[in-house]
Amino acid sequence: MVSGDSLSDNYSGVFEGRIGFGKKPALILIDLVEAYFNTDSPLYADVEDTLASALDLLEAARSAGLLVIYTNVVFHPSMKDGGRFAQKVAALQNFAAGNPMGAWAKGIAPRDDELVISKQYASAFFGTSLASTLTANGNDSLIISGVSTSGCIRATCVDACQHGFIPIVAQEAVGDRHEAVHQANLFDMNSKYGDVVSVEEIRTNLASLSKT
Repeated sequence: MVSGDSLSDNYSGVFEGRIGFGKKPALILIDLVEAYFNTDSPLYADVEDTLASALDLLEAARSAGLLVIYTNVVFHPSMKDGGRFAQKVAALQNFAAGNPMGAWAKGIAPRDDELVISKQYASAFFGTSLASTLTANGNDSLIISGVSTSGCIRATCVDACQHGFIPIVAQEAVGDRHEAVHQANLFDMNSKYGDVVSVEEIRTNLASLSKT
């Protein structure tokens, strides 16, 4: 194991690259559903600020004419399509079809021209049409928001990179149930797979796109 005076020293000169914004981004809002915002839910994550930032980002994306995509997790009532993921995390039963915890969080209301992708696993790419949809629409980058940073956000970021899209993780618009886990995963994604960027910087970039 390579040692250093600090984490930043250890990674310095190796994991400091930045890809930058693409020419045609899309916005994805990942799993912003009641399970993470309802205090009665075992998955409650105390990430209301994340939701507020995601809604702010959504407004900017709509103004810039971006393709907007939402994801949710939906399992068959039997949970047979949950596989090992559902075996590992029993709380995923909250996403069985018809469970109120799977409803959109307050403020999330997909428009008729916006897409909803239902998934069964962490990555928004796994077992879905997301990659082909982005390719067909000419998108070269994906702005990622939602929950949770260590799970579905990270998995989607890694898969975006592996499918050839630029992952842009909206720093304030992603959240997790524990700050240490949240920060560790932001650091790792920014070091190796995509760019972790402030919502303000993303909004500035989208405003410039809307003027071209």
